[in-house]
Formats: sequence, structure tokens, C-alpha cells
Amino acid sequence: MPPFRLQRIDHLVLRVYDLAAMQAFYCGVLGCTEERRQDAIGLVQLRAGDSLIDLVPVDGKLGRLGGAGPGAQGHNMDHLCLSVEGYDEAAIVAHLKAHGVRVGDIGSRYGAQGEGPSIYCYDPQGNVVELKGPPTAAD
Repeated sequence: MPPFRLQRIDHLVLRVYDLAAMQAFYCGVLGCTEERRQDAIGLVQLRAGDSLIDLVPVDGKLGRLGGAGPGAQGHNMDHLCLSVEGYDEAAIVAHLKAHGVRVGDIGSRYGAQGEGPSIYCYDPQGNVVELKGPPTAAD
């Protein structure tokens, strides 16, 4: 066993083509806030509850270090899951659709807190974002 215990995901870094569109989605639609910006190296850090989502333009200083950007042959990740307080499936779906967000599969999935409801949606770059509700009560 290591001499430490992992607590949670601290941050996630997404390499992006259109910083403005991605920031508008994560802030304007999902409610993140800009916490820190370092334009000289190409990094925008968004607060997502206790965690950060970092946006790194693929043509910036940091972004160029990652090679080719995401595309049809490969993505940055499989999906990002954000835990949602005040989960109301109908209200969330209506909100997403009102913002022109493509909504995917809706169902019950297992996460860090257990089995519970979730909604898949897609950010402007095609990354899957899962919005996860609280665990359902055991039978």
C-alpha cells in the first residue's frame, strides 16, 4: 500500500481547438467559473465544485507539447463525469437543450458514490460529459 490515500480527482486537462466555445459550454451551460488564466502558456482553469477543468488550446505553448489534437481518429478522453447537486433529470435535459447541447444516453450508472441516475451530453468539441445524480437507495 502506498503511504498516502487518494481523495478525489483534483483536475482534468482538455486540449481544445476552440477555447471560447469550450469555455462558454463549461461556464455558461454547466456553471463552472473561470478561476485562473495564463495566456502566455495557453491555460484557462475553470472551477467545477471541488475540482478544476483546465482548457489548453492545442496551438498554445502547452497544447503543442501534446502532439496532434483530438479528432475522428482519437479523443482526449472517454468521458468526464461531474457530480450534480439538485439532480432533476427533466430540468437538466431542458436546460441542456435550451442551450443547443446534444443530449445522449440517460440511465442509471455506477459512480464514486454508488449507482444512480446520469445524463450523457456532449461539449462543443464532442467530448462526452456525464452529469451524475446522487446514489439511489438500496432495495
